[in-house]
Amino acid sequence: MANSVVIGSQWGDEGKAKVIDYISDKSDIVVRYQGGANAGHTVIVDGKKFVFHLIPSGIISKDKICVIANGVVFDAEQFLREIDELTEQGIEIGNRLFVSDIAHLVLPYHKVVDGASEEALERQGSKIGTTKRGIGPAYSDKSSRCGIRAGDLLDFDNFVKKLTAQFNEKKRLVEQFYGAKFDLSLEEIIEKYKEIAPKITPLLTDTSRFLFEQSKAGKSVLFEGAQGTFLDIDHGTYPYVTSSNTSVGSVATGSGFALNKLDEIIGIVKVYTTRVGNGPFPTELFDEDGENLQTIGGERGATTGRPRRCGWFDSVLLRKSIQLNGFTKLAITKLDVLNTFEKIKICTKYEIDGKITDQFPSIPEMLERAKPIYEEFDGWLCSLEGCTKYEDLPENAKKYLARLKELCYGVEFSMVSIGPDRKETIGM
Repeated sequence: MANSVVIGSQWGDEGKAKVIDYISDKSDIVVRYQGGANAGHTVIVDGKKFVFHLIPSGIISKDKICVIANGVVFDAEQFLREIDELTEQGIEIGNRLFVSDIAHLVLPYHKVVDGASEEALERQGSKIGTTKRGIGPAYSDKSSRCGIRAGDLLDFDNFVKKLTAQFNEKKRLVEQFYGAKFDLSLEEIIEKYKEIAPKITPLLTDTSRFLFEQSKAGKSVLFEGAQGTFLDIDHGTYPYVTSSNTSVGSVATGSGFALNKLDEIIGIVKVYTTRVGNGPFPTELFDEDGENLQTIGGERGATTGRPRRCGWFDSVLLRKSIQLNGFTKLAITKLDVLNTFEKIKICTKYEIDGKITDQFPSIPEMLERAKPIYEEFDGWLCSLEGCTKYEDLPENAKKYLARLKELCYGVEFSMVSIGPDRKETIGM
C-alpha cells in the first residue's frame, strides 16, 4: 500500500479536499500535519456539502482513521464544532480520530492578538490579509517557547497556570503595544476549557508513534496538506504567506513521519490561478474573464467567505512548485469552469525589468514587477458532463491539458476533475 501526500501547488484553494476524498479509498489513515482552522477544505458527495477546517476531510469515509498531527495549531472549539456538524449529518467519529498530544493550542487570546496586529498593519497600509483565526500568534508562541500544547490539558491545574501567565502577557501586548481592546475574561476561558478538556483528552496520543506503528503494520497513510505551496513561510511570496511550511518538507516535521516512507507526492493543480488576500499575482485579471472565473468557479474562501482574486494559469509558478515539492503526479481540478471561454490563456514566461525569464523569482518585489507572457488556446465551448475517461474530453480541452503538462516538466496526471461532485472525476 502506498503512502501519499497531497499538496496545493499554487496559493491554496486548488480543490485538495475533493482529491483527498477521491483517493482516500486507497488509504487507511488520513493525516493533517500543518496549518490550522485557517484552512477550508470542501467536499461534495452526492450533492451533500462538507466543509472542514481542522478535521481531515477523509473522515467522511467511514472506515478511515484520521489524525491531527503535531504540526497543526489546534483550535479545540472549532474542532468540537466540526464533530457536532458531522454527527448531525450522520457521520460517527467512533474510535477513528486522534489528536497529537504535542500539537499547540490556538486559544481565544491568539485571535484577539491576530486581529489587533492586522488592524495595526492596515493602518500602515501593509496588511497581510490574515483570516484572524489566531494561527500566526499561535505559531509565534510555539517558536517563542511559551505555547500551550494539547497535552497540557491532561493536567488541568498546570494548564491554568500556563494559561494565566500567557493571558496576562497577551493583555499587555494588545492594550499597551497595539492600543486595542482586550475583551476577554480569564475566568470564562478557564470555565470553557474545563468543559472542553474531558472531550479532547481521550483523543490525545503520540501520533508520530501511532503512524510509525501503523505503517510498519502495513497500513497506508495519506497526508492532507493545507493552504498552498506559495503560502509557505519560507518559499512563498513573503510576507503575504501563512505561518507554517506548506511544501513537502513539513510532512516530516509536522507529523514525525519520515519522508523516505512517502511513495507519492501529488500536486493539486487548478487550471486557472487564484489567491485570497494580498500579495503579488502576475496573471491576475481585472476584466470580464476574471469576473467569469470568479463567478463560474464559485471562488470564495471556504474559511473567510472573501472573494478570490482570479487569473489565467501560471506555468512559471507551477514549475517552481514542482522544483520545491518533487511532485510525482498532478491532480487537475476545475477544468469545467473553462467550458464557456472562447479563448483561454497560459502564462509561459515573465518579463521582469525588460528581461524574459521562465523561472519564478524568489524576491516578491521582482514578482510584483513581472508581466506575464501568454500562449492562447481555443476553448471547447461545451459541457464536460458525461465524460468518464480522458479520451471523452473535447479535442481543445485535451490540447490545453497537453500543453499544461508539457510546461510542467511533463509530470503525469493522476486525475482530472470535471465538476465539484466526487463522481465528476476522470481517473488516469
